[in-house]
Amino acid sequence: MCEAEGAVPTGPGEAAEVREFWTRLGLPGLVDVHTHFMPERVLRKVWAYFDAVGPLTGLEWPISYRHDEDERVALLRDFGVRVFTSMLYPHKPGMARWLNGWAAGFAARTPDCAHTATLFPEDGVAAYVRDAVEAGVRVFKAHVQVGAYDPADPLLDPAWGLLADAGVPVVIHCGSGPAPGKHTGPEPVGRVLARHPRLRLVVAHMGMPEYADFLGLAERYAGVCLDTTMAFTDFSEALAPFPAAERPRLAALGDRIVLGTDFPNIPYPYLHQLTALERLDLGDDWLRAVCHDNGAALLRAA
Repeated sequence: MCEAEGAVPTGPGEAAEVREFWTRLGLPGLVDVHTHFMPERVLRKVWAYFDAVGPLTGLEWPISYRHDEDERVALLRDFGVRVFTSMLYPHKPGMARWLNGWAAGFAARTPDCAHTATLFPEDGVAAYVRDAVEAGVRVFKAHVQVGAYDPADPLLDPAWGLLADAGVPVVIHCGSGPAPGKHTGPEPVGRVLARHPRLRLVVAHMGMPEYADFLGLAERYAGVCLDTTMAFTDFSEALAPFPAAERPRLAALGDRIVLGTDFPNIPYPYLHQLTALERLDLGDDWLRAVCHDNGAALLRAA
């Protein structure tokens, strides 16, 4: 195990508390659509980025679960996460196919991880997206902010069409948090959905900070969901609070909100994401749907 200085203490009893949370709701466990597993050298570069955030911005971001891969998998299983994902993403052309090969191997040796893939606007993207779909991929990841690309780039049109036809969901980081990018925000994604209205997009982080706009896209398009990743937590509420006036819309979209956490790259214990959802006070039925049922349906999990 590799621990970092300043890491948030999670404690040996956290798994028991997480299990108590979902047991109390009468669930068989959790489905987390937004967890990160990727090649070790890539993950360590991601951690280095977060390590640098504090000195540059004054926003400390200790990685709570800076452990070896096997221990991270074991922790999710101890928490009772029945299905999780290996969200990974390229920042330049030529990476996506290689990352997809790694993710396919990870899913093969980790059966509770939904086979995940990614994409980038480049020549050949439709071919490797088709290959992933034919290999049984269950979810894609797109990161508009890190990749610095327009999701409506014509190079991606055939790939979006393939994914819409196959019904494969895409978890997409397209909101402007924690820092805006050239192509973040609801407008570029709105153009994608106008061309591909059946596309199953899962807006990461509830679209933070453009919460209302992304709720509007979910209201307009039946295939759009939003994941809870980092939203409603003390950390995010201090930076980009979810507007209290939007809670009725959040409740009404209870079948389109799915649990995501960003494990292991979170600056607080895993349990806090769950308690942050509970304190919204939207009811046990809403929590059951968000923490298990919606994600299970999305990822085609039993």
